[in-house]
Amino acid sequence: MSVTRIKLISNSYPSLEDVCRKIVEISKQSGVKYSGPIPLPTKRLNVTTRKSNCGGGTESYARFEMRIHKRLLDVEASETALRQIMRVPIPKDVHVSLELKA
Repeated sequence: MSVTRIKLISNSYPSLEDVCRKIVEISKQSGVKYSGPIPLPTKRLNVTTRKSNCGGGTESYARFEMRIHKRLLDVEASETALRQIMRVPIPKDVHVSLELKA
């Protein structure tokens, strides 16, 4: 049987976990095999900028950080289960990619 690999990426941890939980619930209800969610390494984007825009005065810096969280789920490619997964409401800040594997 083929497997569907679902990759979820978001900078909002709670919304990512909520979508993962919904996909796992659908998999349990439909009785298909699944594995995951597997947490992938979190990417940290750091930006350091100078607080003073004119360049004068003391050197003081502002530091900003954005974290990108990733999860990986493998679900058996059952037609009914995939249709239900496609109906899951996905927030705007969560990016989903589906890949069918033989």
